[in-house]
Amino acid sequence: MAPKNKSEKLQRLVAVQRHLERMAENDLAKTARTRRELGESMDVIMTAIGSVDPIHRHMSRNYSERFSRLMTQEQQLSATQKVQESRVMRERAKADRLEDRMREARTDEAREADDNAIYDLIDQAIASAASPASSKFQKP
Repeated sequence: MAPKNKSEKLQRLVAVQRHLERMAENDLAKTARTRRELGESMDVIMTAIGSVDPIHRHMSRNYSERFSRLMTQEQQLSATQKVQESRVMRERAKADRLEDRMREARTDEAREADDNAIYDLIDQAIASAASPASSKFQKP
C-alpha cells in the first residue's frame, strides 16, 4: 500500500526522521551515562589517593596513572558528546522542517479538494441550466 499523495509521503519521511532523532538521542544518553560512570570512578580514585591508609599510599603511582587514563577518556567522551548533541539538534531540525512541509502539503491538498468540489458544483449547475428538465418544455 503505497502513499497516494505528497502529504502521506512526507508523513513517512517525518516518521523516519523522528526515528533517526531518537537514535541520536539514545547515543547521546549512552555517552552521558558513560561520562557519569567515569566521573564516579575518578572520584573513587581521588578518594583513594587522598587516603591516609598505608596500602593506598603505596599504590598512589598506579592510582595516578589510572586517573590520567580516565582523564583522557573523559576528554574524548566530552568531545563525542558535543558532536552527538549537534547531531541531535540537526536531526530534530530536519524532522521539524519535514513536518512543516507535510502540514503545508495537507493544507494544499485540502484546498485543491475544496476547489475541485466547487468546480464540480459549477459544472453541474451549468449542465443542468443548459439542458431542459423535461422533454415537455422543448419547442417543437
